[in-house]
Amino acid sequence: MTTTHDHAGCAEGSRLLSRRSVLRAALAAAAAGVTTYAVGDVSTQVSFAGTGWNGETLVVLSLHGGFDGLSAVVPGGDGSYYAARPTIAVPRSTLLGLDQMFGLHPAMAPLMPFWRNGTFGVVHAVGQSDPTRSHFAAMERMELAAPGSSLRTGWIDRTIGSLGTGSVLGAVGISNQTPRAFAGPNQETTMTSLTDFNLIGPGDDRAKWHAALRRMHTGARPEVGQPATTLLTAMEDVARLPGVGGAPANGAVYPDTDLGKALAQAAVLKKSGAPVQVIALDYGDWDMHAGLGRVDGGWMRDKLTELASALAAFATDLGPSFASTTLATLSEFGRRVQENASGGLDHGHGNAVLLLGGGVVGGRVHGVWPGLGADRLVDGDLAGTTDYRSVIGEVLQKRCGAGSLSAIFPGFSGGQLGVVRAR
Repeated sequence: MTTTHDHAGCAEGSRLLSRRSVLRAALAAAAAGVTTYAVGDVSTQVSFAGTGWNGETLVVLSLHGGFDGLSAVVPGGDGSYYAARPTIAVPRSTLLGLDQMFGLHPAMAPLMPFWRNGTFGVVHAVGQSDPTRSHFAAMERMELAAPGSSLRTGWIDRTIGSLGTGSVLGAVGISNQTPRAFAGPNQETTMTSLTDFNLIGPGDDRAKWHAALRRMHTGARPEVGQPATTLLTAMEDVARLPGVGGAPANGAVYPDTDLGKALAQAAVLKKSGAPVQVIALDYGDWDMHAGLGRVDGGWMRDKLTELASALAAFATDLGPSFASTTLATLSEFGRRVQENASGGLDHGHGNAVLLLGGGVVGGRVHGVWPGLGADRLVDGDLAGTTDYRSVIGEVLQKRCGAGSLSAIFPGFSGGQLGVVRAR
């Protein structure tokens, strides 16, 4: 699920980053001399075991392209919002769950049951400490999460290094490309889907092919043998997971889209009981420079409808596993407060993070709201009053068992917001 754009100036954001040593597997068949391919990426080094897994799973859904949090979680009580967006603002009368300041876009209706029961919430005015309006730079900085340093590993890789069990399924990306947040020495697995994560060609002889390939790499140099055996282990572990290819549970109905399919796969992985600590997904096409649309139709309404429907199905499908799951959305930046002449929004800064899970303190908007008055904006943008690392860091500490965050977010000392409850 890669981000797509219609604007030449945003071409740099139309792809996910993948700058790490990975195995795009091409394993030679021992007897036949035929090249066999595996669909998926596996890093080349094995993770060391850390403090272990406490049963909680963090799902990171990246909304690549620049998600407009002001359209999804609308500051209906801030008059400057309506002044800045005369044609694309969401009318106050249509907002869901409205309090004195905020309400949800009506397309978010599938998530309202979770809003009411307190398992869906929002953090608004979230940003980065070193903002940029470049997709490429903003994505990289967010996924490395180490501003001001020369560190080139990703924050998810550092998380697995701190908390990892050593399982090849400790961190899983369900995507076409490996997230930059996986960069580093620890073991993560990326696949397009659980059902397709297999050698192409062996059919019913998978076990024989795996055995032959393992023999081929016995005694090989670590940089050659280890990636191959790691990939084979990952495929064997996935093949043993219960529920792969089965129907969603509890009457959940996913949209028949890439996002719906990816979240359905994530639910299978979580419900299987595999020691998966982080699942990374992406959902692009948020770069709405023109034709964002109105509340009753258009690009934003359609995207939010798909997003909300898929998230609601995911939560329903998880059943009891929802209690030990926290999903957080991240986007490289928000959009400008002022609409442009094309009925769209250019690149901005402050944004909304959506949180869904059994431990979420939901039914409310967290964070410090800076306001949208001209004197409150930062170069025309919503200010980022909460660093995104505060949100993720609180989930890691309260839900996932992390102690100090110094190894995950070096140099960061932000406080907690009360967005999740401790396990």
